[in-house]
Amino acid sequence: MDELELLKRDWKKNENSFNQISEKEIYAMLHKRSSSIVKWILIISILEIIFWVALGFIVDDQETSKTLELYHLKTTTLILSIINYTVIVCFIFLFYKNYKTINTTDSIKKLMNSILKTRKTVQYYVWYNLGMTFFSFLLIFFFQFKYDPNIKLLIDKISESINPNTFYFLAFAFYLLIALTMIVIIWLFYKLLYGILLKRLNQNYQELKKLDL
Repeated sequence: MDELELLKRDWKKNENSFNQISEKEIYAMLHKRSSSIVKWILIISILEIIFWVALGFIVDDQETSKTLELYHLKTTTLILSIINYTVIVCFIFLFYKNYKTINTTDSIKKLMNSILKTRKTVQYYVWYNLGMTFFSFLLIFFFQFKYDPNIKLLIDKISESINPNTFYFLAFAFYLLIALTMIVIIWLFYKLLYGILLKRLNQNYQELKKLDL
């Protein structure tokens, strides 16, 4: 049994004589927990962007650069990367802002509102990353099939036995399956990474609702 449960049990035993004191103690505990959770959300988001930036430097070799030039994606990739990192930095700023707000909150209602706001910010962050991943897959598919000479040679070879439109459809279906698989994997990763923290944050919110009655 954790410290919060012990406080709640003690509060129920002595609610007639120590109601106000116990309520303040429970609020302080929930406040501390919520602040800690949001701090971890901020830390994880910072570590995540550091990981992706480091990975970008690792895979940014001559072979990758040639492939991007072949697909006419070098400039597009640069622009998308700038936009993507800008948006992620904005999310990190929002996480930091949420952390500072929760850290300085001094009332139950304000803390509840801050928790709801933090949960929505995390959900928007996850959906943005999933959407950007899906868009990137579609973009690579389009430019690869438009500019890759190997794809053109393959289409010329099989055009006698299969309709090119059928080939495009099957290839798109294959890429779509890969993209959806990757999105599910990323979603499960975020579910594990942020889901546990959001679940604990929601538990704090439900406890605060009881105190606010």
